Amino acid sequence: MTELNRPSRSPSEAETLQAAANIVEAFSRNDTAGYFAGFAHNASFVFHPEPRRLNSRSEYEELWESWTSAGWRVVECLSSDQLAQVFPGGAVFSHTVQTTTETDGNRESYTERETIVFRVAGDQLLAIHEHLSLPSAPAI
Repeated sequence: MTELNRPSRSPSEAETLQAAANIVEAFSRNDTAGYFAGFAHNASFVFHPEPRRLNSRSEYEELWESWTSAGWRVVECLSSDQLAQVFPGGAVFSHTVQTTTETDGNRESYTERETIVFRVAGDQLLAIHEHLSLPSAPAI
């Protein structure tokens, strides 16, 4: 059986929720190494405030460094409305995230929807894509 045809294990819902929690918790603590350890090197990122997709973890790490060197830091990050959907070889995690950041004493809080796609990599579950979007406006 070739590598492409070999069945991949399905992660559990609990494993997926834990992998996502590890990323969110490291982000909340401004733990740069711990945060990026949850992402594959070839992960891609789509963030609504950014003008383009980031096509690798290293691109995001450079952007992160520019934020932190300008005095940016996370004050709080709370996850709610979580959903983990597993499939052979990976999982999709989505949630609502409320984040407060601070730059030079100025705090900003915002609510976003986030989707993280994971893939099984040996005994790990690594994020291969992250997408942040703004919630839809309530219907009137």
